[in-house]
Amino acid sequence: MSSAAAKKDPVEVEARNAAADAAADARADVREEASKAKAAVTKLEKAKSAANDALKATWKEFTVDVWITPFNSIEFGFWKRDRNRGKSRQFTTDMDVFAEINENGERTGVLGYRKELWNGTSGTDKRLVFKLFSETLNWRASMDMMLGRSIQQTIGARGLPVTTYSINTSTDDALIVLERSANKWPLCPEYFSFFVLDGSVPKFYRIRRDIINLGGDYSLIDQTGETVGYLDGAVLTIGGRWKGSVRGDHADPRIMTVMKLFAGLIVFNPEARRHVKTLARDIRKGRIQPDVHYQEADLYMNPRRVR
Repeated sequence: MSSAAAKKDPVEVEARNAAADAAADARADVREEASKAKAAVTKLEKAKSAANDALKATWKEFTVDVWITPFNSIEFGFWKRDRNRGKSRQFTTDMDVFAEINENGERTGVLGYRKELWNGTSGTDKRLVFKLFSETLNWRASMDMMLGRSIQQTIGARGLPVTTYSINTSTDDALIVLERSANKWPLCPEYFSFFVLDGSVPKFYRIRRDIINLGGDYSLIDQTGETVGYLDGAVLTIGGRWKGSVRGDHADPRIMTVMKLFAGLIVFNPEARRHVKTLARDIRKGRIQPDVHYQEADLYMNPRRVR
């Protein structure tokens, strides 16, 4: 049969028409499914955007109140310190609780520091160690002054004190490093910076001291330059009181922990800067022999070393 005859064959023509109709129906189904998928994605994106906007409209708040006397419900009383050490190994014999944290009108935690390490020593043995505990004295986080790193950065900054702190939280495998910026001009505000890991994605933040600063006020700024948190210091207080607030879309528990620990650090910040500056000067002039505490040395160890 010739090709012309085949084209006129009604069976062949019907088969081709049926195939064309089937293809058209299939294309229509694909377009419909694609349209539904696109609509679902658009709806999900709108829901995420609405949820994010709702978070931006909310703020998570807390207050840090510094006590001026040791007569508090945590430490004052017979055998209180022994019972506290029994509740947590992190509550050492020299732990001095100096502030409480309140959220929604209730005490949710306390801040303490290793008093003997800071007040009872000198030279490279003198270092700041903060600890954050829950209301029931369960350990939540620690913040250690890294003297080795601080002195290194201070010498590199030609004497400008650059303090560095390592933050270890109970809920995260990664350490958070909080560091004062060496980019500091006279009469200009100081900056601290840190980052947290969201999976393998880092999120960068800086804490800036406010230019108009009466009670020790700082702002939390994200990597895009947007202000997402505050620490407002009260003026008419004896010990110190800070109201912290973080915008809902940035109120990660780790960020909240950093802000709470930093509020406690503000009390010690001027003395910590002087201490690091003095150490760097004395080491540079050969007056003291550098040394690193063994607990700090552990934080510098290679995690991939053979054990």
